[in-house]
Amino acid sequence: MLSSKIIGEKIKFRRQDIGMSQERLAELIGVSFQQVQRYENGRNKISVERIQQIAEALSVQVANFFADGSAPIISELGEEYTPSSEEKTLLKYFGRVSGKAARQFVITAARLAAKG
Repeated sequence: MLSSKIIGEKIKFRRQDIGMSQERLAELIGVSFQQVQRYENGRNKISVERIQQIAEALSVQVANFFADGSAPIISELGEEYTPSSEEKTLLKYFGRVSGKAARQFVITAARLAAKG
């Protein structure tokens, strides 16, 4: 069983990897940024429900927080991938978009662009 500290470190690594602030993650999961700090530092245990919320906010499967570190990222579609630099940049800026309407606009634009 992984400790709260190791799971917290994995959350922090993923959050930073996509350029998301603690404040933004806190907003997405409905807690204070101080609580996110406590999760990431392993000071507070994380409930199963909260881990699911965090995984959704960080666009990964829950299993990523329990992997041994050598496993690739697994998307919500169950696909393994290593994000390209463009994907990391997109996620970095998407993490900074505030407001549900603005985020939905970005998602819609990406969906339309993907249709070509």
